[in-house]
Amino acid sequence: MKIYLVGGAVRDQLLNYPLKDKDYVVVGSTVDDMLKQGFTPVGKGFPIFIHPQTKAEYALARTERKSGIGYKGFEIFTSPDVSIEQDLQRRDLTINAMAQNEEGLVDPYGGMADLEAKVLRHVSSHFVEDPLRVLRVARFAARYAHLGFTVADETMQLLQEMTVTGELTTLSPERVWQEISRSLEDSSPEVFFETLRQCGALAVILPELDALFGVPQPHKHHPEIDTGVHTMMVLQQAARLSKSPVVRFAALVHDLGKALTMKQYWPSHHGHEKKGLIALKSLTKRLRVPNEYAQLAEKVTQFHTHCHRAFELKAGTLLDLLESLGAFRHRQKLESFLLACEADSKGRLGLEGRAYPQADYIRQVYEAVNTVDAKEFAKQGLEGKQIGEAVYAKRKVIIEGLKKANS
Repeated sequence: MKIYLVGGAVRDQLLNYPLKDKDYVVVGSTVDDMLKQGFTPVGKGFPIFIHPQTKAEYALARTERKSGIGYKGFEIFTSPDVSIEQDLQRRDLTINAMAQNEEGLVDPYGGMADLEAKVLRHVSSHFVEDPLRVLRVARFAARYAHLGFTVADETMQLLQEMTVTGELTTLSPERVWQEISRSLEDSSPEVFFETLRQCGALAVILPELDALFGVPQPHKHHPEIDTGVHTMMVLQQAARLSKSPVVRFAALVHDLGKALTMKQYWPSHHGHEKKGLIALKSLTKRLRVPNEYAQLAEKVTQFHTHCHRAFELKAGTLLDLLESLGAFRHRQKLESFLLACEADSKGRLGLEGRAYPQADYIRQVYEAVNTVDAKEFAKQGLEGKQIGEAVYAKRKVIIEGLKKANS
């Protein structure tokens, strides 16, 4: 029996990148052998075991054979005779197809050379058998873009061919969302979507987003012109402003309505906010996006232009905005909204470094009106709806005072 550290742990160790999980492959062993040593079996597809002390995952060396469609259409074979080289051959990228034990590094497919060259390259022709790999390569491109990694030309060609086959449509909504949400946690999330677009997969996975490319905007407000380009710039700014994938998702989808405005209304895109809610609902329902993501995205889609025009808004409109955001119940919802709107403001060619005083102004308004206490009106004998109306009226007066002070 031989035990090897494999995959991501080896890759990230060689990159001096933070390690998340350690996975091991066991060569020359059987299920009975593992059970006798106290390992706990888990998983249904193939034998995986949990170490009795460390709780790390150990899998028996295996090979795979394509037997159906989709990323689940495989037959898996385990045997004590399967070598570590055979096990590594089924993996997606060469940088993920390395193993390590006390004897040293096992690198049969040139993973170390590709690490040094900063190239994401497929291991073998079997790469095309799993459509999920299209999304995985895009995610690795996003994760390591800041280190200078790019997708090999021959691998990009395979991604394009895989997209044409139609197998991407076999991926479950949950699996697609999992890859999207993971990419939103990476340092360069925009690269994930740019890579998918380059191979044609964005039109399959996120047609609402793909439709933004080629849609023009007014040069005065958008020197980058193209709405798709703007969206990628906004996501890049969101990644700089916040580590929250929820904020980043809201920034990503805030302008979906611009793909739905009729051409005669280009490039002003009047009313794109309401149209964006239609596209957003379709997207979040199809991919079963968690409520936390969908709710913030809805608010940013609907009200980002309100935020940009904060100094022009009437007192009542500002107050309605704060109430709609749920700011008085959850301050963080306001902060998340403001960060996504700031990313939109800065995601424009040549304007990346400009200030966004609207956010500070809205915070100032919030702090001022949040001091109003409903209890003081209850003490005056008001009840139920009367209290709510009194609180609203006093908050509105406070905002009007602030507007005069800032004018």
